[in-house]
Amino acid sequence: MSTSPYGGRLANGLGLAVEPRPGAGLVSVALTVAAGGDADPAGLHGTAHLVEHLMFPRAAASDGPDGGHVARVEGAGGVCNAETHRDHTVFHTTVPAGMLTEVLEWEARRLLTFAPTESVLRTETSVIAEEIRGAAAAGGVWEAALAALHPGSRDSFGTAAELAGATAADVDAFFRRHYRPDAMVLSVVGEVDPDRAAASVDRFFAGLPTAPAPAPTPAPATARTAAPATIRTAPLPSPVSGAALGHPLPDPVLDRSGYLAHVVLAEILGRTRLPRLNRRDPRIVSARVTCGYHGQWLGGAAPDLLLAQFATAPGAGPRAAADGWREVLTELAERPADPTEHRRALNALLLACHRRADSLTARSVSLGRTALLFPTAPGPDALPGDLARVTPAEVSAAARALLSGPSSVTELTAPTAPTGIGENR
Repeated sequence: MSTSPYGGRLANGLGLAVEPRPGAGLVSVALTVAAGGDADPAGLHGTAHLVEHLMFPRAAASDGPDGGHVARVEGAGGVCNAETHRDHTVFHTTVPAGMLTEVLEWEARRLLTFAPTESVLRTETSVIAEEIRGAAAAGGVWEAALAALHPGSRDSFGTAAELAGATAADVDAFFRRHYRPDAMVLSVVGEVDPDRAAASVDRFFAGLPTAPAPAPTPAPATARTAAPATIRTAPLPSPVSGAALGHPLPDPVLDRSGYLAHVVLAEILGRTRLPRLNRRDPRIVSARVTCGYHGQWLGGAAPDLLLAQFATAPGAGPRAAADGWREVLTELAERPADPTEHRRALNALLLACHRRADSLTARSVSLGRTALLFPTAPGPDALPGDLARVTPAEVSAAARALLSGPSSVTELTAPTAPTGIGENR
């Protein structure tokens, strides 16, 4: 098989990407699976999130003194974690380079022995319920905007009430349906010999069972574009009053240059334009803008969002946020950023790219995500050059697209201040 960073598959369909980093002393392994919140069965929202938790089996008597998966990794001087996204789930482990063979074996083992019990299921659904409550307390702003602009999309957390009814059989069926070799990519980055790594992967993962691909999940409805439309969502609680405004982003595969122009637009807005607005408009207390899945641009395939969040002065309401947002967008739509402002935003984004590349964990995740979600797009190494080619005129066009396209508005409501009635004085 090929061991280039962006190609190679086992006979059973498992994708493999290996990138040597001589002298790194560490190695990072990421397993990326093409199933996230959007793949959850009807009535069982959160199943993908639950499977992610169950992929970290707790110690059993048969595990011996090394304990469960996390204990084994940490005992080897490594770290491991996972993330469930809307359209994929990724598991990543970073250990000293000499432990690669063992880590690959452990990774394959938890795929081959996945068989959660009802008692473990109930424990993890309780843990996830707490995570869901935490996400709700944080506002769930991104999910509200996504649901408004792309009906049918699902957040990655789930619904506690639906998960409470999940059974081990439900979870096992989801796992068998989606955790297939042809729907996964294993990426290895660090001090590694590509041939030896490929041989170990073939040894441990060749026995993964294959299964027919499930019927395609209906794609989330595209954003409404027939006419400029402002879609209002239900208000959400927030520590401070304000509003969040969401906009659909171009497809990062079909319109990569357009997507990246919006990334640069968000950087310019957040770096210079919104701070200026904050200084000149007393109604705006603070403002920030993020691009991509929960602020991770290229962190998922379409649909994706650009989201602006405003804290406003008492009594200002969401209208002040909407007015200020249109003002800064109109400025850039009518007059592109000057070369200095544009270059500073690009430099900040390029620095972020280099920092991602320096992190073995981030790099392994990026390789797997690119291979799985953006298979026809250039690899991560092309990103700095693609960003550098974004022009001020393209950023200005991106601002015009936001002004003329659909958007969502979510009012953020702070707790009512005490009136003082009944207080001791």
